Amino acid sequence: MTPQDATNLAIFAVQHLSGDNELLSRFVALSGIDPSELRQIADSDAFMIAVLDFFMADEPSLLAFAASRGLNPADISKARAILEPNQPLEEWT
Repeated sequence: MTPQDATNLAIFAVQHLSGDNELLSRFVALSGIDPSELRQIADSDAFMIAVLDFFMADEPSLLAFAASRGLNPADISKARAILEPNQPLEEWT
């Protein structure tokens, strides 16, 4: 997976999240992000990493997202590792 592939996957994750009001509400509640800030930060690396972390922390959501894009669920953790390579995998899985 290339850095561009990882970024594209993260963008797909943000799109998936934003297309599901229940999922988005849960993300906002868990992340503490003010809903009014979402548009301002949606294209930031930190936000995309947070979205991938959100999916990786909830297996049903992870599997649903992966299935919706025809991805292997492990691809999400690979993308996460590429987007922030200095954080060891075991810290967020």
